[in-house]
Amino acid sequence: MFTRMFWALLCALIVFPCSSTAKERSGEVEIVVTIAAPDDSSDVRVWIPYPVSNNTQDISNARINGNFSQSGIYGEKETGNLALYAEWAKPAKDRTITLTFNAAARELVKKDFPAVEPAIPVEVQEYLKSSKFIPTDGKVKEVALSVTNNKQKISDKARAVYQWVVENTVRDPDVKGCGTGEVDIQIVKRSGKCADISSVFVSIARAAGVPAREVFGLRLGKKDDEDMTGGHHCWAEFYVPGYGWVPADPSDVRKAMLAEKLDLKDARKYIDYYFGAVDEYRIALARGGRGYYLNPRQNDGPLNYFMYPYAEVSGKSLEWLAAQTDLKYKIKFKAH
Repeated sequence: MFTRMFWALLCALIVFPCSSTAKERSGEVEIVVTIAAPDDSSDVRVWIPYPVSNNTQDISNARINGNFSQSGIYGEKETGNLALYAEWAKPAKDRTITLTFNAAARELVKKDFPAVEPAIPVEVQEYLKSSKFIPTDGKVKEVALSVTNNKQKISDKARAVYQWVVENTVRDPDVKGCGTGEVDIQIVKRSGKCADISSVFVSIARAAGVPAREVFGLRLGKKDDEDMTGGHHCWAEFYVPGYGWVPADPSDVRKAMLAEKLDLKDARKYIDYYFGAVDEYRIALARGGRGYYLNPRQNDGPLNYFMYPYAEVSGKSLEWLAAQTDLKYKIKFKAH
């Protein structure tokens, strides 16, 4: 088990300093998870994404309550993401765990890109790699070459990829949760939710030589007292050498276009804003990581991504993508 302080420091260092923290949003977040399992089950486990403080968010006063047998905060070695883990080793009628914490989020704006970009650092080059979930060949590579063939700077390539994703994808409100982020399907279908659209951006960016990764998070309420159970959100970051990680959220552009019935011309303010900026109504729960094992290791195969609570009963996973059947959760927000 890794100490909370070590992993919090590591996660904070991974995100490079920002250039603007103008607007803020703060409040208390309460996550209540309930697991339905046979009363005599003696092997029930749950993992809940555990946010940490960094340059754009302050997480404090965390409290954990429930009727579990034991719990702890564990770090996943590959990504450094943290999870609140709990297990029920004895039969029980109800199994509930509550994570409550204070969150203060700040708007991040990074748009003053350097005129000269040095080489990509060795430790960042892993974010250029292809994987089952983030492919960089086939149709992805074809798109990457077509939109960035005359670009030299990484920041210029990232903007070209972002523009292509905005112009060539649409938000599908009928997709479950945040989507599955299956790039091979989405690059053809070109519709989905935030995990789908962000995954397409990350794949094309990597294929174009732009280090990129996904951010899995949670939107904070805009009301003083709000149910934010449906507030999970995924966006992306790309790395500019000599400058750091920069946010990009093409999916929120498409969401605004759908909600306000905008065409690309009328959506220019959103398109310009969400390249190099994200609003203050969000906190990051995890960064990077697709198809990996949690810590302690789950039994039912690698997890697509870690943003929702994940649970297993007798070694079998419960449906986790916006699950509200055997794995139920409620998330509430109260402004400070």
